[in-house]
Amino acid sequence: MIFESWFAHRVGNFHSVSTSYIRNFCIIAHIDHGKSTLADRLLEETKTISKKEMKDQVLDSMELERERGITIKSHPIQMHYRHTDSQNYVFNLIDTPGHVDFSYEVSRSLAACEGALLLVDAAQGVEAQTVSNTFLATENDLTIVPVINKVDLASARVEEVKGQLIELLGCGEEEIILASAKTGLGIQGVFDAIVNRIPPPINLSDAPLRAMIFDSMYDNYKGAIPYVRVFEGVLKSRTTARFFAHNRQYDITEVGHFVLKKVPTKELRAGDVGYLLASIRDVSHILPGDTITTKQQPAADALPGFKEVKPMVFSGLYPSDTDDYDQLRMALDKLKLNDASLQYEPETSRALGFGFRCGFLGLLHMEIIQERLEREFDLALVTTPPNVRYKVQLKEGNIIEVDTPAKMPATGMIQTILEPHVSAEIITPKEFIGSIMTLCQNKRGIYKNTNYLTAEKAQLYYDLPLAEIIFDFYDKLKSTSKGYASLDYQLIDFVSGDLKKLDILINNEVVDALSIITHSDDAYQLGVTLCSKLKELIPRQMFDVPIQASLGSKIISRSTVKALKKNVTAKCYGGDITRKRKLWEKQKEGKKRMKSIGKVEIPQEALLAVLQIDSD
Repeated sequence: MIFESWFAHRVGNFHSVSTSYIRNFCIIAHIDHGKSTLADRLLEETKTISKKEMKDQVLDSMELERERGITIKSHPIQMHYRHTDSQNYVFNLIDTPGHVDFSYEVSRSLAACEGALLLVDAAQGVEAQTVSNTFLATENDLTIVPVINKVDLASARVEEVKGQLIELLGCGEEEIILASAKTGLGIQGVFDAIVNRIPPPINLSDAPLRAMIFDSMYDNYKGAIPYVRVFEGVLKSRTTARFFAHNRQYDITEVGHFVLKKVPTKELRAGDVGYLLASIRDVSHILPGDTITTKQQPAADALPGFKEVKPMVFSGLYPSDTDDYDQLRMALDKLKLNDASLQYEPETSRALGFGFRCGFLGLLHMEIIQERLEREFDLALVTTPPNVRYKVQLKEGNIIEVDTPAKMPATGMIQTILEPHVSAEIITPKEFIGSIMTLCQNKRGIYKNTNYLTAEKAQLYYDLPLAEIIFDFYDKLKSTSKGYASLDYQLIDFVSGDLKKLDILINNEVVDALSIITHSDDAYQLGVTLCSKLKELIPRQMFDVPIQASLGSKIISRSTVKALKKNVTAKCYGGDITRKRKLWEKQKEGKKRMKSIGKVEIPQEALLAVLQIDSD
């Protein structure tokens, strides 16, 4: 309570501060380079939170973030800082994720800022996401402040990393800040750079309101809560907000800033970052990138939004209990509000019933969504093996998109199948180049170029089929390079490939959840291995269960789960052999009838057999 009243007092005096004393910035870096630790240090040094409230990864509010040690969501927070020039400054910081699957979170955060702290690990140097995030920041016209973190490590290669940054940014050596977020070394230099090098927002408070939604969340009591950056005008309570995307209007009941909690204030002016409450119950009305204006003084045009994100990986999510379908739909609605990159649509599977076909940015993104659904909404889910989206050119001339093997047309209707290819950038020490090139070739990669960042570090460029890298490519890359290589990729085009649909039949019925689209060179071996795996995973029944792999009408592999045996002649003591034969024949007929009407329950482990095969 003491802290909240203290901060409320500071917020109450906030608008005596000129726009020229506001700094909006984010921290961008490769994963594990120290973003969250630096954010913790800035919060501690500005006394935004007390030492009693201080803990590691203070901005990582999700349980999953703490468990995995990574940032999943962007987290805004406001700090008040008294600089050495005796002026009071307001810092709006947005901490960002570092994993390639969450690059969309980074791009949205950048749109709300004027500057970025580019953090590089002194031991690891420039890595793939360092390069990617630098390009994103440059595209958004942000001022980039390079910071080399962890300079206190014994393994730090400061001079080498300086050279990499100078090569990447074209900056002077004097512009690079040497720091250790853990010990506090160089933190004053970071504050000086924020104040002196990151430009303040332009003061356009007299113009009609234009505020951009860069994120949002859902509260069971308050409804959908948009996170906004005000570019022009003033956003205040007791006015009516109008959304450009759908032209709907809502009465604003509260606006405020972010600290560890949301702190209400009278208004948000041009340059401010904050939130608004308007009792918005329909989560579909909040679209990241949308512009908010007011009914009372509307702006003529919307702000430039974000480019629409394209999912890379698709998977089916089904409730274990069919009665939970509506609950799953509502849970996905609420998660999409907080994660605009999630896409989903209803789908039906003969094996699994009613569920949703979901689009994700990568496998980690898929895992996070699944875990959040199970933890936050208490759902038990069945997940189908992930796959990518293909384009299929039909013989009649049409081109259709297929994001699940179940939608693949019959072989006789297909002219060609186009699969997505990505441009992959791999940064690695030179001693691992040979083994990484072998890995890429095994994944049907096309070599493009090698660029040496330093005498010891190189950039490899490959074109790779997306389907070949979504499962275990990243893990194998890390294993091959002893953890030193890093990966970044961008979708470039759809390329024709010799692809086939591999169907799995269990008890002579196609299980659509197990169907796979694979390269023809791999189809036979994959079919054999998958049948073998499923034989181990499917429980025995009272009848023989045949498991078959087929390409079109051709069966390429078969295995059988043998029936449980019951000794029906156990009670026959002596007598004619014909008596026993009658019992055996009766048992045989019963099993035949049971096989024709019986249903084989397929466990979740069997549905994930494709993943298990790929990791072997």
